[in-house]
Formats: sequence, structure tokens, C-alpha cells
Amino acid sequence: MEFAWWLVAAGAVLCLPGVPGLNNGLALTPPMGWLHWERFLCETNCERDPNNCISEQLFMQMADMMVTNGWLDAGYKYLCIDDCWLATKRDENNRLQADSTRFPGGIKKLADYVHARGLLLGIYQDVGKMTCAGYPGSEGFYELDAQTFADWGVDLLKFDGCNYESLEQLEEGYRRMAIALNHTGRNIVYSCEWPLYARGMSKVNYTEVAEYCNSWRNFGDILDSWSSVKSVIDFTATLQDQLVPAAGPGAWNDPDMLVIGNFGLSWGQEVTQMALWSIMAAPLLMSNDLRDINPRSKALLQNQEVISINQDSLGAQGYRVLKADNFELWEKPLAGGCLAVSVTNRQEIGGPRWFLLFRSMLWKGLACKNKCYLTQLLPTRHEYGSFNATFSLELLVNPSSTVLLRVD
Repeated sequence: MEFAWWLVAAGAVLCLPGVPGLNNGLALTPPMGWLHWERFLCETNCERDPNNCISEQLFMQMADMMVTNGWLDAGYKYLCIDDCWLATKRDENNRLQADSTRFPGGIKKLADYVHARGLLLGIYQDVGKMTCAGYPGSEGFYELDAQTFADWGVDLLKFDGCNYESLEQLEEGYRRMAIALNHTGRNIVYSCEWPLYARGMSKVNYTEVAEYCNSWRNFGDILDSWSSVKSVIDFTATLQDQLVPAAGPGAWNDPDMLVIGNFGLSWGQEVTQMALWSIMAAPLLMSNDLRDINPRSKALLQNQEVISINQDSLGAQGYRVLKADNFELWEKPLAGGCLAVSVTNRQEIGGPRWFLLFRSMLWKGLACKNKCYLTQLLPTRHEYGSFNATFSLELLVNPSSTVLLRVD
């Protein structure tokens, strides 16, 4: 059980508005969108696999899907390119350039296409000499690359951390790119991987990271598997004393992509990822094929009541309150003294199990001291109605799945 940590954190930190982040006025709620990496990786052979290679065709098709299939209306507005978009060399003026075969119109053409549909474009680069896939990195060219992205109309930069020379170069590179992006005068959300790469060499100063980055990765790349999703959840809970206070409007811990709608998760596990990513105030960046996604996964990803928990204006990151008998209880304070609560059954054998939820387990900052209203959002919607200070509720939770509740 973790009630001691919860009582301190909820009273001293989490009932207050979130910690302000990078002073660029952006990402005041967690960014939402689509990112190619987990699903499409670094497929560059368009002759062999024309429908799935990293090309302007892929991103234009995804942009069309985001508009026509309701993703933009649901809040997913960033269409993000990851690694492998680059040519193998910079141009004669040392400017980055896209692979001319796969992106014949260049990134500016793609940005114009995306913007015309009401979307925003994200792009990828690296703090080191090369990207993780071996394409030209930004070391030595931070200011030039920032201006290049601004000239193209880029709206978000994912800045990776491969192939750096030292901790000092890594950290200085992240700082310089933040300053360079701001100096362009264009609104560009800055997504860092600073803590992920620095953690093995030094203690991460999250206050400083939040001064430079709108969001940051703490853990390695997520995979399309339940074991990978679990590892991210466990890592976040283990480090929540450091991670939770750092998060707030403009500054978000990023547990990596949503893999809902792919191959590796059961329905209950998809519910768990969506519920916990919303509780954790995580960027909601899907990596799936929007051209071919099953209706149930689509409905889950577009669930407006769940998204509203993630996008809540208070900007508080949720935290694990209880871990006992293979159950986990998480809570996220919401604006107006409301609360989101999730109960996950971590047991992976047998059938559904009962969890007894008491009013005394809930956040002490709840505005409804005497009577609250309880609604279950996932896996199905159900209104439990009003309850008082002495209530208890039995929840039946499937293995690997989660019940998500809202308390008003």
C-alpha cells in the first residue's frame, strides 16, 4: 500500500495547479495526434511496400483519415513524422532535406497539405551527429535546423538523443534547440528525450527539463505488447515522486505512443492503456494504421469523456495510490475538485475479480465532501449516481483490464 505517499502528495502538491513548463505558451494540455514510428518503423523501400513505406503518400493518407474519420474532431491534431524521412546528406547550404524519392515535394509541401486540412505537422530530429537510424543529426546545426523547420511550417519537433558525444553535449544540445526554436518566432511544440538518455549518467533535474521542453520521454520505445505497456506503467509508478510534481500545463511526462488498434493488445489491455495514459496526463500520440482500424478500438480512442480526463485544464498528472492483491488504484485530480479513478486487475490468470472501493480511498481534495456523483467511463459507461462519505462500491475487473471512473 502507498497511502503515506498519496496523503503527502495529494495535500501538498496535487491539489494545486500544475507546474508551468517551457514558456512558449504551447501544449497547455497534453498534445494529441498520430506518430508513425511503432507501427511503420523505418520502412524506406517503397517499391517493396508502397503502402507502408515512410513517404509523403503515407502521411497524406493519414491526414485524410484524421479528418474524414473523426480523429481531428476528437482532438487528435498533430500528424507526426518520426525517423527515416531524411536524405542521407545535407544540401549544399548545410540545410536538412527530405529524401527526394519518398518526399518529392519536400516537407513544405506536406506541411501545406496538412495545414489545409486543419491539422498540424510534427517532425523528428536528433541532438547528436546522426539520428538513431543513421541520418544526419542536428549537432552543430541547432539554430539552422530550427529555422529550417520554421520555414517549412513545422508545428512540433520530436528531438531524439542518439549518437551524442557526452552528457554535457546532450544537455547543452537540448537547451540550444529549445532556445533556437523560440527564436524562430514560430509556435513549435518541443518534445524531448533528455531524461531517457541522461538517466544512466546523472540524476535528472526535472525542473530544468520542464524549463526547456514541452514534453519528455523517460523510458525506452514502447512495443506492441502487453509486457511493454506494463513496463511503462510500472516505471512511471516507481518514479512518481519525481515525475508527478514536474508535470503541468506546457510540461508533460511522455510514456510513449498509444498502440491501441494494432496487434499485440487484447481489448481489456487496450482499455488499460487508454485509461492509464489519460490518468497520467500523457501525450496521446497514436501509432497505428488509421486506414484499417477496428471500430471498437476507434471508439475507445475517440471516447470524449475519457479524453476530457487527459485534457483536463488543471494539468495534474495522476499517481498510484494503492498496490495490493494484484490490484492497482490510480487517481488524477481534476479541475473543480473532481477526480478520475482507475482500478486495474494485474492478475493474468483466472477470471474477473472484485475490488472494493471505499470513499476513504479517494483524494482528500474532492470538492464533494458530503455527496459526490460517480460515473464509470470504461470499459463500459454506467452511472452509479450519488454517494456519501460512507459509501463503498464493488467493482468487477477483468484480468489485465481496468475500470475507469469519474467522481464529480
